[in-house]
Amino acid sequence: MASIDVNQISKGMRLEIDGEPYEIIDYQHVKPGKGQAFARIKLKNLMTGNVVEKTYKVGEKLNLADFEEREMQYIYNDGDFYYFMDQKTYDQVGVPAQAIKDKVKFLKEEMTCYVQFYKGRPVNIKLPKTVVLEVIDTEPGHKGDTVTNVTKPAKVETGAIVQVPLFINVGDKIKIDTETGEYLERVNK
Repeated sequence: MASIDVNQISKGMRLEIDGEPYEIIDYQHVKPGKGQAFARIKLKNLMTGNVVEKTYKVGEKLNLADFEEREMQYIYNDGDFYYFMDQKTYDQVGVPAQAIKDKVKFLKEEMTCYVQFYKGRPVNIKLPKTVVLEVIDTEPGHKGDTVTNVTKPAKVETGAIVQVPLFINVGDKIKIDTETGEYLERVNK
């Protein structure tokens, strides 16, 4: 297993800590006036989705996780697992629902995602940076509603609620940032 020095960490890097895979969400190098420098790292457990904060002294070695990402297409879910298919080999894998619970609000059938494997086991997914979804429920827009910083809730086809500008109507397709859940723009039909 490969290891790296604490000084070499970066956001998005995957580490193995106590036999579990983690992804670095954020980190901060601290050099106190007295004592040894250290790094405060915010990590997301890729199996459970829990976020933890750990501190390591500079010079400590961290183990890189045995991790692989494969592009796959979402096909269906059965409540406990979300199933994805490799479009080259037609292999199907199930990703545990609890691992991707925060991402399903933007997951649409036939969407291409990256399935993340830890030691050969599917453990998580990475959605595309943006997704285009249809608005299925929102208050109607009115002529003249063009104020840019006023928003209203809109429900999209996957069930997610997104804050959108007043001019968005039912049937409009909108582009959404999957990391922040924010409305980006209306897409021409």
